[in-house]
Parts: sequence; structure tokens; C-alpha cells
Amino acid sequence: MTQSKKKWPVIAGVIFILGFIAAMLLTTSGNAQFHCEVCLAFNGQTKCRTAGASAKDDAQRAATNAACSDLGIGGFECSSIQPVSVKWNP
Repeated sequence: MTQSKKKWPVIAGVIFILGFIAAMLLTTSGNAQFHCEVCLAFNGQTKCRTAGASAKDDAQRAATNAACSDLGIGGFECSSIQPVSVKWNP
């Protein structure tokens, strides 16, 4: 197999990955009108996560779920924990 035929799958893969990343960035950040950072404390650990969404409640819920996931907290436990802080960004 020639050298140029070996490079084609690599070039196509790189282009696909860059296109995928660009599409994800455009679709996730372009529709988000509300950006929220939620900080949670659990068992001596504090985690802060940011999320964006088109609705205020959805942005806060997504940031809370991400922080809970990083802390290893399940759904029921997560819903009972009060945030340490909630910050809204324009």
C-alpha cells in the first residue's frame, strides 16, 4: 500500500473529530440563555459545576446533577442536598 493511501483514513478521522467537536460546541452553547454554577458539599468534599440551558430551572438542575455525579451521590441523596452556592452568569 502506498504512503498516501495509508494517510487517508487518518486525515478523514481527524476531520470527522474536529467537525464533531465544532458541532457539539455550537449546539450546546448557542441555545443556552442561562448559565449557572452550583457548588455542593458532601462528606467533606465540595464540587462546583457549571451548566447552560434555555430554561433557568434546567440550567440549575444540570449543574446540580453534574456536581452530584462528581461527588458520587445518587439521585435521591442529590435532591436532598442544599447547594453551598448558586451563581448565575449572563
